[in-house]
Amino acid sequence: MEFDAATIARFLQGEIEGDPGTTVNTIAKIEEGHPGALSFLANPKYEQFLYTTGSSIVLVNKSFVPSARVEATMIRVEDAYEAFASLLRLVDQARPRKKGIHPTAVIEKSASVGADIYIGPYAYIGENSSVGEGSLVYPHVFIGDNAKVGKNCTINPGVKIYHDCIIGNNCVIHAGSVIGSDGFGFAPQSESEFMKIPQLGNVVLEDNVEIGANVAIDRATMGSTIIRKGVKLDNLIQIAHNVEIGENTVMAGQTGIAGSTKVGKNCMFAGQVGIAGHLKIADGVKIGAQSGIHSDVKQENSVLLGYPAIDHRDFARSSIVFKQLPEMSRKLRELERQLELLRKQAE
Repeated sequence: MEFDAATIARFLQGEIEGDPGTTVNTIAKIEEGHPGALSFLANPKYEQFLYTTGSSIVLVNKSFVPSARVEATMIRVEDAYEAFASLLRLVDQARPRKKGIHPTAVIEKSASVGADIYIGPYAYIGENSSVGEGSLVYPHVFIGDNAKVGKNCTINPGVKIYHDCIIGNNCVIHAGSVIGSDGFGFAPQSESEFMKIPQLGNVVLEDNVEIGANVAIDRATMGSTIIRKGVKLDNLIQIAHNVEIGENTVMAGQTGIAGSTKVGKNCMFAGQVGIAGHLKIADGVKIGAQSGIHSDVKQENSVLLGYPAIDHRDFARSSIVFKQLPEMSRKLRELERQLELLRKQAE
């Protein structure tokens, strides 16, 4: 598909600097731009590429002031990154949409499926389960008995949704993720044996949740593991049994949340964050990469770093000290040596 600058500017409510008739038919990074491509500039460290890019159109912030001549047609918008994301959504929605039920799919007689759906090859829909209208169920998906998938969901290849789990409307689950596997519950019987504790609960994903690839969300021992509306989880994340993740919280890859922890709404966790079990994390908390949380975070909108995680300002000051530790250790040994010499001289 081809669009001209005037059409794009109208869609984004932007202002054109350059030729309104400039056309594009693809997108590209600004540093890899080529004729016919659209790029964006949001991060100032990429400004140098604006003056050399081969892209035909570049989205920039209205406040941006170039320091050299720009050959590309610019479209000024309030937020270049957000505007670019809007265009990507538009392109994605324009792609042909799969429909119909493949003959190799297995749908149990007691299951129900809505109108305008797609169920791909070798997908399985269990007894008394349901898939809402407009949803896409890609090949090799397993949906267990009594599970419910809402409207306009996308369940990507190889996803496993265990029995009794509930997926809300407009959810996306990426390939290989497992929703509702058993929580890690074992009771010690002796020094070397453990008895498995049955996991009788389920997992509930509310509306507008997106789950990355190869994520594991364990079912509750009793009750529900709950992912509230608007939550976005990156790839390779572990959510343990009876955890609750608050609305619009986002987590980057390899984060792990131990059992029965309650995470507030609007939180942001960077990669490889680890949170111990049975904790409460307040609303709006931000946790830096590879940080570890072993106690409740009660202060809303805290920003934490390190292990054990502390306030980011304290961590920044501490990191200066960390770098000085080898030299401080050397000086300490030298002082001890001199003190020992003085002691011997005094004797």
